[in-house]
Amino acid sequence: MKRFEQRVVEVSVQRIDGTASSCGRDVLAVEEPLEIRLDYGAGAGRTRRSITVTMRTPGCDVELAVGFLFAEGLVRRREDIERAESCGPPAGSLGIRNLVRVDLSPDVTVDEKRLARNFLTTSSCGLCGKASLDALPAASRTRLPDGFEVPASSIHDLPARLRSAQTVFDRTGGLHAAALFDAEGRLLGVREDVGRHNAVDKLIGAQLLARAVPLLDRLIFVSGRAGYELVQKALAAGIPMLAAVGAPSSLAADLARDANMTLLGFVRDGRFNIYSGAQRIRREAGADAPPDRVGDRRRGPPGRSRDEQHGYPPSDQLPP
Repeated sequence: MKRFEQRVVEVSVQRIDGTASSCGRDVLAVEEPLEIRLDYGAGAGRTRRSITVTMRTPGCDVELAVGFLFAEGLVRRREDIERAESCGPPAGSLGIRNLVRVDLSPDVTVDEKRLARNFLTTSSCGLCGKASLDALPAASRTRLPDGFEVPASSIHDLPARLRSAQTVFDRTGGLHAAALFDAEGRLLGVREDVGRHNAVDKLIGAQLLARAVPLLDRLIFVSGRAGYELVQKALAAGIPMLAAVGAPSSLAADLARDANMTLLGFVRDGRFNIYSGAQRIRREAGADAPPDRVGDRRRGPPGRSRDEQHGYPPSDQLPP
């Protein structure tokens, strides 16, 4: 195994094509555990505690930890964080540091009940380590304000703009991505990870560290499906619009409607579905078309789709 960088490794493979076989090389996205430790309290009551271990692609680890703590409600603003750093000894053949320590300001009160989640978080599921239903992060009851609008034409351009910024996906085809855009569809930031929830945490963590939260004039676009957890993370950051290449879940759509968030799914092939918050999509006059039959909404015209040309697989082959 040859190391190119912390996020990518090259490995030997045997390729089978019909009845023929050959030896070659392939490039894989790195997946490593990351432990997040929290230091909180004042004076003699200062406590250090391991909060979670998440499986992630190395890179932007401090942003990931901060975004995770923000989504969990353990930090609410940049001033809550006294220090955050990647630490611990280099581990494994890649020499990656798999620990981030976050020190909270002494005046920050930590709800011990929120620390009940002290289990492994897989790269495919950011909620799987919850010890009980009560340990789930509380969904905000605040309804997002109107006023932020995006042209439908800018939504159509999101897959290509994100795809052009996915440097590791280009080499491995194995990473999710989350990207931040403004109302004109300009790309403001992108993060990649084997876990879609990690990519979102990295993206929002970077904005929190930059003191840019809440993000009331931004939209977030994700390369996979839109589950409840992604809507919850976007809502915590005040993001009024979440768009996804894949499908949303029913619970994600319910939460988005309750929060007055615009939720878009199947953003590909020059089309998309609006599941809530249609008032934020600015459409050209005469753009209405006859309604699709149920079940037809994810398919475009016959032939190779525009998003397949940009490197995304068909909708029914999206990674988990």
